[in-house]
Amino acid sequence: MDDPAARALFGDRLGLAARYAELLVTDGVVRGLIGPREAPRIWERHLLNSAAVAELIPPAVRVVDVGSGAGLPGLVLAIARPDLSVVLLEPMARRTSFLTEVVAALGLTASVRVVRARAEEAVGRLPGGPADIVTARAVAPLDRLAGWCLPLLEMGGRLLAIKGASAAAEAEEHAAVVRRLGGGRPVVRVCGADLLDQPTTVVEIVRERAVARPSGRRPATRAGRAGRSGRRGRSG
Repeated sequence: MDDPAARALFGDRLGLAARYAELLVTDGVVRGLIGPREAPRIWERHLLNSAAVAELIPPAVRVVDVGSGAGLPGLVLAIARPDLSVVLLEPMARRTSFLTEVVAALGLTASVRVVRARAEEAVGRLPGGPADIVTARAVAPLDRLAGWCLPLLEMGGRLLAIKGASAAAEAEEHAAVVRRLGGGRPVVRVCGADLLDQPTTVVEIVRERAVARPSGRRPATRAGRAGRSGRRGRSG
């Protein structure tokens, strides 16, 4: 991969990113984590889109990637930023198996942990304690996402939700719910504007206060996950 954006985002770890990309378009496709039509655009649509988020993350912090799937964006961030400690949080066994194998193959076991759990099951049980940053890509609408992710954060920590063109409208629509869940006002950030033809849009939410957690489990659904393989490179 000889691309100025890729060199800028991954630096001397570009070769490691290329190894990960190869695993995604081979084993990831065979095992159903990446749609076959995503393989030709794995860099521009997935790896670079994910790596651009690193500009919002301060040095040497703890990151939890919720609904990590094939490792987007959490594993990409771990490759681009070796100073980060990253937990890949994913409930599905076949995805956690893939992630565990990839982390080992890339030699990232010292900085990356794979945890099989739903976000609400991991509250208070994360390795190392609450996170400084929680990331999520194409997991759920912002109101549900905030409910799952904010309790995983330290007070003052930030949720970085990668969203599409409707990010501003979604942030406005769900601002009141996010506030009730203990978050600050959602702020839309644009990452990689000077590097990418299509910059990454992120909704940032700061955890401002603790709130009582609702009883009971969330509905057992990750609606549209099977149909989202084209958007984030993973399927059912």
